[in-house]
Amino acid sequence: MPEAKLLDVRTLIPTERHRLIFETYENLRLGESFLLVNDHDPKPLYYQFEAEHNGEFSWEYVLQGPHTWQVEIGRTA
Repeated sequence: MPEAKLLDVRTLIPTERHRLIFETYENLRLGESFLLVNDHDPKPLYYQFEAEHNGEFSWEYVLQGPHTWQVEIGRTA
């Protein structure tokens, strides 16, 4: 698997974060991933991915707080 791209959304306003995250996901090729860096647990984002891309993505926590969370999100289908 190729090295994950880095997407740090900590400096973005909250309304821009999900748009940019999903835009980044949509631009992935099969088997690619990106590393999301956030200032809180993005668990609600996981549920949105499940609803919109069920069975088509991977989600793996790399770092879980307390101040920084990192999640590797990949396109699997």
